[in-house]
Amino acid sequence: MAEHQTSTQSGELSQRFVEFVMMHAQNAALFLGQIPNPKTGQGEVNLELAKMFIDQLAMIQEKTRGNLTGEEATVLRNALSNLQMAYVEVAQQVGKGGAQPAAPSVDESKPEASTSEAPASAEPPPPTVPDESESKKKFTKSYGSG
Repeated sequence: MAEHQTSTQSGELSQRFVEFVMMHAQNAALFLGQIPNPKTGQGEVNLELAKMFIDQLAMIQEKTRGNLTGEEATVLRNALSNLQMAYVEVAQQVGKGGAQPAAPSVDESKPEASTSEAPASAEPPPPTVPDESESKKKFTKSYGSG
C-alpha cells in the first residue's frame, strides 16, 4: 500500500511541476503578445516581463537538471525553447518598429485576471529541437543583444 501511495504522490508532483512550467510559459507568452490580454482582448508586448519569466524557466531547468522525469524534462525544454525563439522574433520586430512594446497598465481597483484561464489552444506547439546545447547557444547570442 505504501508503494502505491508513493507512486501516486510522485505522479501528482510531476503533474504539478508540468502545470507550474506551463503557467510560467503562458505568462511569458502573454507578455510576448502571443496570448491576448484578458482585459483588452489585444496582444501586448512587454519584453522585460517576458524575459523575466523565460529566465525563471531557464533557472528551473538548470537547478533541476538530472532530477526530472523524462516527461518533465521534455515539457520544460520544449516550453523554454519555444519561448526563447518567440522572444528573439518579437525583439527583432520591436527593433524594426513592427510591434510596439506595451507597458502594462495597472488598475488597482480591479483584481488581477488569472492567466490560467487562457485556452489550451493558445499555447505554442512543442518545437523540434535537435540539440539542447546548440539551441541554447543560439538563444544566448541573440537574446543577450536585445
